[in-house]
Amino acid sequence: MSRPSFSSTLLASFLLIVAILGAAAISGWLGLESFARDSRNSATASLALSSGMQRLAERTVDLERGARQYLVYEESSFLERFHGARAETLSALAEIENRLPGIAPLAAQWRQQAEAAEAAVAGHAAAADASQRNEAAAAALAALARINDSLAQEVRGHIMTRNHELLDALDQRRERLTGHILAALALAITLAGLTGWWLLRPLRRIEQSIADIGESRLGQPIGIDGPADLRRVGKQLDWLRLRLGELEANRNRVLRHVSHELKTPLASLREGVSLLADGVLGRLTPEQQEVAAILEHNTRALQERIEQLLHYNAIQFDARRLDLHPSALLPMVREVAGELQLQAQARDVTVDIAGDAPLVRADTGKLRIALSNLIANAIGFSPAGSCVRIELSTQDEKVVIDCIDDGPGIRPEESERIFEPFFQGSHPDQRAAKGTGLGLAIVREFIAAHHGKVSALPTERGAHFRVELPHAT
Repeated sequence: MSRPSFSSTLLASFLLIVAILGAAAISGWLGLESFARDSRNSATASLALSSGMQRLAERTVDLERGARQYLVYEESSFLERFHGARAETLSALAEIENRLPGIAPLAAQWRQQAEAAEAAVAGHAAAADASQRNEAAAAALAALARINDSLAQEVRGHIMTRNHELLDALDQRRERLTGHILAALALAITLAGLTGWWLLRPLRRIEQSIADIGESRLGQPIGIDGPADLRRVGKQLDWLRLRLGELEANRNRVLRHVSHELKTPLASLREGVSLLADGVLGRLTPEQQEVAAILEHNTRALQERIEQLLHYNAIQFDARRLDLHPSALLPMVREVAGELQLQAQARDVTVDIAGDAPLVRADTGKLRIALSNLIANAIGFSPAGSCVRIELSTQDEKVVIDCIDDGPGIRPEESERIFEPFFQGSHPDQRAAKGTGLGLAIVREFIAAHHGKVSALPTERGAHFRVELPHAT
């Protein structure tokens, strides 16, 4: 069964999340459009009803005025005005009834009273005298006014009901939209979480595998689950693990072989030189004794260099394995300086310790080795009667250890090379000093393993080394 790749999984998840959120947005937009359309239609209908009701009221007033004027003056022009106003009111009433069918009973009453008013005004009523005509017309016109009030109340009630319905619809759409958005967000977050778990779990495993390889923990096979391309990366890392294991085994085998092959003839050579120097094979002339002494010195130095090289290789491997615990620096520095007291007394050098610093996370044994090499280096290169100063302080997020001596110092161009194995600097006093050139290299290895930094700072006199370590917090 083929698995999707990292990029295709990420793209598919992104598109699904966009689709989910887009669907919620489209649903909200459609709901908003529907509500806006209903609101426009309702506003148009309400405006038309209000306008029709206003026109009906105004034409009713004209109708009443025309009727009263005709009843008083009995001129045909007033009767024509009455009939025109009646026709306009009937038109306005029909428009209102068309938009609001529920007022049909009131509209029928209005038409009935309008006919009664017309009959009274036109003289077609049962009563023939003027007083009866006036009373019948006044009653019909008063009834029209009451019916107009009822119609106005019906229209206002209808408009208010419609407004309440729109508000209720708005609340329902808002609640529905809120539910859609929350559901979309929950689904998108769930999908993002599942995608993150699917993608980040193998990435964390890859990160841990790389850290294990960097720390030379090569015994555990590497297997990566998840997308196809990350599985391929896992297979490559496992191949790299096996290859590095083979190279490490080959290196150790070569070092052991070289050590054996060099130390055996070298031991024979030293024994032969020793026999010559002791005169076992015959008395040597002063010149021959000098040559024998040179040979003995160089064979001893060569043997020491071979042993130091093997020791340094072991230290490099050991620096990758740390057992970190919160540790106090000041007591550690004092103990290391106390262990080097005999060396300092032999060279007539004093060690002064000042300051304090917070706890650091450290492998106590390895950090002690680094500090011992740093202070021993300063003592070894210091002139008689001088002082080596160790100062502890804090700068920002770092704990700082300054080691300052009055020795020959370091050339600026050699401030980085001084930490290389077997390099002791080009200053004559440095070359003359007894040492292997591995002390500062070991310091750098162990400090770097603690995620710290060691550097040589420029100074007018002597050497100034600074160690920076992170806080324990």
